[in-house]
Amino acid sequence: MKTLIIVAHPNLPQSRINRTWTEALRRLPNLTVHVLYEEYPDHRIDVAREQALLDGHDRIIFQYPLYWYSTPPLLKIWMDEVLEFGWAFGPGGDHLKGKEIGIAISTSGTAASYQPGGYNLFTIRDIAKPVEALANYVSARYLPPFAHHDANHATDEQISESTAAYISHLESVRHFQTPGLVTINK
Repeated sequence: MKTLIIVAHPNLPQSRINRTWTEALRRLPNLTVHVLYEEYPDHRIDVAREQALLDGHDRIIFQYPLYWYSTPPLLKIWMDEVLEFGWAFGPGGDHLKGKEIGIAISTSGTAASYQPGGYNLFTIRDIAKPVEALANYVSARYLPPFAHHDANHATDEQISESTAAYISHLESVRHFQTPGLVTINK
């Protein structure tokens, strides 16, 4: 299975979690790491190139820091422009049909804050519902989310553990049959 990791971190060199994940993933076979903010600093997306990348992979993982309970701006622009009518959905829009789509995110809040009644009120699965709905809309299979919480306070050891857990997640995750979430609790 060929996997495409679409990294959307607005300041990847300053990110301890996403930078470490990205560096580790670049060393793995059958995996393409595509860093949007490096490719498109002007936010002008090459739609045909992006669609060709998607066509060439079986699994797409969106990797990003949780950004106001959503994706960073460039990833939203990418989704709006690349996943167009007649390509991703609608008549003739079957390019993502049967593929797997998932997310790997980092949060500044603790795992406990992403629970019903917690500071953020909702679980990561709840917050990620728009990506799950996107996968459903384009007839893809949605994978359980991977999350690393409390990113601002992570030790080097925790980041190393998180990186290993993320890689293991990519190697073993299967689309949802029952609700679930893979999380690194901090």
